[in-house]
Amino acid sequence: MRRAVDADAAAIAEVWLTSHATALPSVVRAHTDDEVREWFRNMVVPHLETWVAVAGDAVVGVMVLDGEDLDQLYLAPAWQRRGLGGRLVGLAKERRPGGLSLWTFEINDAARSFYERHGFVAVERTDGSGNEENEPDVRYVWRPVEG
Repeated sequence: MRRAVDADAAAIAEVWLTSHATALPSVVRAHTDDEVREWFRNMVVPHLETWVAVAGDAVVGVMVLDGEDLDQLYLAPAWQRRGLGGRLVGLAKERRPGGLSLWTFEINDAARSFYERHGFVAVERTDGSGNEENEPDVRYVWRPVEG
């Protein structure tokens, strides 16, 4: 895992597009593939704390932190269920030891189970009127155990 550089933006966008299509085939995306690519190239990678998981020279995962928000966490489908997502969450917790929050779509049972296994707790549910996809979603929060 390493910090993303501008040259990673295209590969990051492809991981996002492929993973999103595989995990959420019924969710109507609010943006075209080219708009997603532009967003990663011009907004995400240059302005947010973006990390990539790499295998050889290939980007196979992405994690984006925006303040205390775990804003994006996507893995190439072939790299899911291999512990890489857990390593990225672990890195996010190290980078934000005071706590994290995130949103995921309610329909995404795999993501919800994943985050719950990693100590996140559902604290809010919406009807989706606040997101571009108009898809019901769930806000999760992780706080470190004090002791």
